[in-house]
Amino acid sequence: MSQAQHTQHAESRNPQIALDLPTLLQHGRALLPAFAKGASARESERQLPYQQVKELAQAKLLALRVPRRYGGPGASVRDVIDWLIDVAAADSNIAQSLRPAYLYLEGLLAGDDEAARQHWAKHYLAGEFVGNAGWEIGGANGAISSRIVAEGDHFRVNGSKYYSTGSLYSNWLTITALNEQDQETRFIIPSDREGVELVDDFDAMGQRLTASGTTRLNNVRVNANELVRNPQYRDGKAQRTIVTPFAQLFLAATLAGIARNVLHDAIEFTRHVARPIKHSSAQKSVDDPYVTLRVGHISAQAFAARAAVLQAADKIDAAWAAGLDNDAVVAASIDVAQAQYIAAAAALDGAQALFDVAGASATSRKHNLDRHWRNARTVTNHNPRDWKAAVVGAYYLKDQLPPTSGLF
Repeated sequence: MSQAQHTQHAESRNPQIALDLPTLLQHGRALLPAFAKGASARESERQLPYQQVKELAQAKLLALRVPRRYGGPGASVRDVIDWLIDVAAADSNIAQSLRPAYLYLEGLLAGDDEAARQHWAKHYLAGEFVGNAGWEIGGANGAISSRIVAEGDHFRVNGSKYYSTGSLYSNWLTITALNEQDQETRFIIPSDREGVELVDDFDAMGQRLTASGTTRLNNVRVNANELVRNPQYRDGKAQRTIVTPFAQLFLAATLAGIARNVLHDAIEFTRHVARPIKHSSAQKSVDDPYVTLRVGHISAQAFAARAAVLQAADKIDAAWAAGLDNDAVVAASIDVAQAQYIAAAAALDGAQALFDVAGASATSRKHNLDRHWRNARTVTNHNPRDWKAAVVGAYYLKDQLPPTSGLF
């Protein structure tokens, strides 16, 4: 039985009243103008968006992918990605900070642990969600030095994690440490567990409010029932999974949202602030042909980014419909890599072109227009975009499959 057939069969056995997806999304999009209005000031003053994230979680907007058989709205990947572009267009910090929350749920959907799916569906529908505290610095990329050791009927963990995206906003943390046999051990604990210290010390030039700083684990208790299996790994090796292209498309959706935010600010600044250059033939910036050309260029970039990202989302949905057939997952990975490449170029180029539209006054700190480039550059640095294009080229030229590194 395929994954899709299994899902349909389970839904027929266990029907529940599901949330109405259009109503949820309508409510969510009604929240975004207020989020956007305060985004620049929050970034300038380092005001973490606790309230905004809480509103989204309580409105069940982090539970969009919870299947209908569990009482969720059963959104498609396209539905979620389109929504995330809107969130990122309002505040890309908020969108990026939610990446681990959406990814954890996606991993459960792609896995085979039915009990875990039911358990966490309830938490997400109750407005709770999982954050990340997985990665470390100081060693080789992907190296783990945190340790978890047995202590009677439970465990104790010590270590320090970085890139703990969304941790300060989350109710739960998914963490990885090495056990006494040097094997990676994954567990989930409440974010307020004694000994867990969450530090807002993320010092990147962009995406400053994503709560991506340090998580310190000071002799933290881990109960035996809090150990979990990572569905993306088998026998210690990464497996090709539909979760990985979803994770990468999330980054592209954030970039597409930034590109649209750039367009918004280009229009507003040109209409209300900018002045034509001294030798321009126009009396107003909106009549300057070079300014209108630049705004059109920025608009085309934002348009292309969104279109590419949504087409890749459709390819992920197609892989689900095909029962997560390996060829369909590979095809999705290739389309996502291309969408990332396009979205990165669109966001970075548009953020640069904004200053050609706006002139010298745009560089004033009070406008904070440089945040778009800083945010886009920070998101893009998650994965080198040259690798995206090279892997796609190798796929078409040599039938070489994308790596199972977690980046494709």
